[in-house]
Amino acid sequence: MAKVCEICSKGRMAGNNVSHAHNKTKTTWQVNLQSVKALIGGRVKRIKVCTRCIRSGLVTKAA
Repeated sequence: MAKVCEICSKGRMAGNNVSHAHNKTKTTWQVNLQSVKALIGGRVKRIKVCTRCIRSGLVTKAA
């Protein structure tokens, strides 16, 4: 799965851009994903993880 965090399954958000004249156009906001080598089940695996999961310590990085 692309553009989805493999730990918390956070995906993109949808909403509107609102101009000064209050015109609305659809837009999407992507997740800040990073490719990280992590220890999963005692093995090193490359996963896509959002920065919130990395910062909160949910990922144990492999050296």
